[in-house]
Amino acid sequence: MFVRQKKNKSGKISVQIIAKSHGEYRVMKTVGCSSDTDEIHKLVAKAKQLIPDLSGQLPLDWETERDKSIDEYFDTFDNTRINVVGPELILGTLFDRIGFNIFPNDLFRHLVIARLVYPGSKLKTIDYLQRYKNIVISPSGIYRFLDELQSTYKDKVETISFAHTQKILGEDITVVFYDMTTLYFEIEDEDDLRKIGFSKDGKFQQPQIMIGLLVGENGYPIGYDIFKGNTCESHTLLSVLQTICEKHGVPKPIVVADAGLLSKDNVTKLTDRSYSFIIGARIKNESTDIKKKILQKAKHIFDGGGFKLKKPNDSFLVITYSDKRARKDKYNREKGLKKLVVQIKTGKLSKQHINNRGYNKFLKMNGQIEVVIDEEKIVTDTEWDGLKGYITNSNLPIKTIVEKYTQLWQVEKAFRISKTDLRIRPIFHQLEKRIEAHICIAFTAYTVFKELERQLEIHKIGISASRAIDLLQNMYQIRYTLPDSRKQKTKLLKMDKNQEELYKMVLKK
Repeated sequence: MFVRQKKNKSGKISVQIIAKSHGEYRVMKTVGCSSDTDEIHKLVAKAKQLIPDLSGQLPLDWETERDKSIDEYFDTFDNTRINVVGPELILGTLFDRIGFNIFPNDLFRHLVIARLVYPGSKLKTIDYLQRYKNIVISPSGIYRFLDELQSTYKDKVETISFAHTQKILGEDITVVFYDMTTLYFEIEDEDDLRKIGFSKDGKFQQPQIMIGLLVGENGYPIGYDIFKGNTCESHTLLSVLQTICEKHGVPKPIVVADAGLLSKDNVTKLTDRSYSFIIGARIKNESTDIKKKILQKAKHIFDGGGFKLKKPNDSFLVITYSDKRARKDKYNREKGLKKLVVQIKTGKLSKQHINNRGYNKFLKMNGQIEVVIDEEKIVTDTEWDGLKGYITNSNLPIKTIVEKYTQLWQVEKAFRISKTDLRIRPIFHQLEKRIEAHICIAFTAYTVFKELERQLEIHKIGISASRAIDLLQNMYQIRYTLPDSRKQKTKLLKMDKNQEELYKMVLKK
């Protein structure tokens, strides 16, 4: 017998007790009818209570023997039988395809994947491995491995990453992008490597190291190097470029770098070694004669236009103009001036604030005590709105020079990924070789991250790499033993749509 709810012509619901006999259904009792939801629920409950009397049986146990056996079987399960497999399934597959699976110690693999999925200190990594991978390892075990990692893995990691980038971009890597960043430490004392210097993280009182990163187009990794925290940024370019390009046998590529790497010494050395380069220029720092030529020629160019000026050492100063940049320059200046006006009114500015730092360049003294806005400097500054400069020794068209330089954001993005998604900073290690090992793991993780990003684009899966990594942490597998044969099996638990797409993505070569 069972309870049925049947809609009448009047729109009300009749609650009935139905019996099945010889393949036919028969109404045993109509308990009542109503259009009120609460009342219908009460009628259904009442009908269930009446079934034993109508059937002449004891109260029914609504669970079948099969239901009970399934319940009993699941009582044998514990947490160790269910584990997260998404990171290993997806990221581990990409790790292998890139070629990092040549290393005999699986701990390197686990540390790289953990850096992508659960970035943090090595102690947090230990917690992650135990909680989600059922891998138990002591802190001393990890530290012993880190002590050996730099000497045995770093060169191979770079070689594998470069080979993968070369496979994606083609045999001839014609353009490379270089930039520097700083990584700080939660300590106060300096040592041979960790020095207090100009911090791009704003941590000027904390020791730091500097990382020089070389990437190809679209941000695919080529190599990196580590420098003391007080190293001059411009002194690193040629060192990293020569070391990495010579190591991998890269023909002299076009080097693209930010204005921070621009120095006469760099330009001379790059030229002497037959490197082509495109480096951001600080056009307002040029000589008076050059600045006059720039402003004269700039009067005759329009949105998207540009021109070249010859410089020493067979290089050119390329100047371009953009309406969009002009609007941005004007907006930023007006925003800075508004702040200065407020500070002047509140009396917060004095003679010592008159300098070339930011928008303070628009200040001057009126008499001996009054600080005012210098209107003439504002007029002069507007002449530079929309102008952007580049130093190059290549014969590429101006449009191509701009396009190549515009791609420099890819290396900036690489640092952003490392500092946010991979949380490479702050670094808590003290020994130099462990610091180097930490950077090596992060560089490997970045290579896997970029491959994940590439595969998502190839397979047109409309989510970011960061979102994909979040989804991997909810992809589970259950391990069970068949009751009769005692054969052990595993099964992926049901995934959502995006997770299924990620799973299918790695099944396709």
